[in-house]
Amino acid sequence: MTNQMVAEDLSRIATQYGLELGHLPAISAEVNEKYYPQIDMAIRAEAKAMSRHYEVFYSLEKSIRGLVSEVMEAADKTPDWWQGARVLPNIKTEVASRIQKELDAGVTRRSHDELDYTTFGELSGIITANWDIFGALFSSKRAVEKVMASLNALRNPIAHCSPLAEDEQLRLQLTMRDWFRLME
Repeated sequence: MTNQMVAEDLSRIATQYGLELGHLPAISAEVNEKYYPQIDMAIRAEAKAMSRHYEVFYSLEKSIRGLVSEVMEAADKTPDWWQGARVLPNIKTEVASRIQKELDAGVTRRSHDELDYTTFGELSGIITANWDIFGALFSSKRAVEKVMASLNALRNPIAHCSPLAEDEQLRLQLTMRDWFRLME
């Protein structure tokens, strides 16, 4: 978390002064030379500003999925917990549908872990439906639902390449704090 905060500070300084500090990986030379210059500078600047929100969100989403998986695996004492009765049938159906759509599109599957195909609403459903094993981790079932719903709403502009309004940037920071506060 400290590294991420330092990286964000460096990014803010780099953006403010128009510097390249070399703390982030560069776009591949081929893409940069051939295609990237054809994209409008305003869009490129917006993408750079949004990249830090994407990084935060990506990290948070992966850590939440990791936590869910770890807790479920420990409770069922098997890595195949997804196949058991703890995951609601409607969630399994939705995930199977998303996996099939990906296969039908002829693209590489993003993951072989079904949990990677769940939405925040579905992750919330898994947690609350299994409160007997998650209740000791979180302070309130209702708060988990609220925070997850907020994360789901915040995810849309980030995932769909729209700028995150200043208020929503603050809401993302506060929602992250709320998530970690749930586990105190």
